[in-house]
Order: sequence, then C-alpha cells, then structure tokens
Amino acid sequence: MRMDGEIEPDELEERLGDDIRVVDIRNSLAFDHGHIPGSENIPFNELPQRVDALDGADHVVTVCPHGKSSVQAASLIKSYEGIGEDTPVESLAGGLDGWDGPLDSNTADREADEGPQSPF
Repeated sequence: MRMDGEIEPDELEERLGDDIRVVDIRNSLAFDHGHIPGSENIPFNELPQRVDALDGADHVVTVCPHGKSSVQAASLIKSYEGIGEDTPVESLAGGLDGWDGPLDSNTADREADEGPQSPF
C-alpha cells in the first residue's frame, strides 16, 4: 500500500488542528530548534518501532527538511496495519524548506533547564 501523495504547505497550514497528526521525522535536536506547531517528533530511524503511536489517526502528514525522506516515512506509515485503509497519509511537499508558516521551538525550554541562573 502506497502513501496518498503530498500536501502543499499552505493547505497544511490552513488545516492545522483539524485532526491531522503532523509527524516530524528529523532528529530531536533539529525538532527542538524549530517545528510546525502541534507536530510530534518521531525520528525516521525510530519510526518502525514507534509507528504504533499513530494507531487510529484520522490523517497523518510526515515532515522532513526537503520533502524526500518524508515520502518514505509516509509509505511506511501507510503500510502499517494500525492505520486505516481510508486514512490519508501524506508527505509535506517541499518539506520544511517550503513551509512559510509559524514554527515552534523547544530551545528556550532547554536553555531554562540548564541549571541555576546567575543572580546578576
């Protein structure tokens, strides 16, 4: 079973929050630096072991830097038995390079957790 194609960045931005699971397949450091709001990080090398986290999803969109690896990730997810046959699984066309929408970042949280701050 193959993935369902690609979704354009502007369409995804309009539909964020519409029961779409956005799966960013980059490593956790890249994800923390900046990611599509509401997306979840499942690095590509962990996807075969963690794909069950997507059981019952209504719609899945995979994201990578340039839109190449996410095509493979979407195919892997679509072939998983926990994903319904009618569940759309798409790759973000052009990847994050094509995304003009907002990005969330976890780096501020990480910096705040690095220890006590100087009182001065």
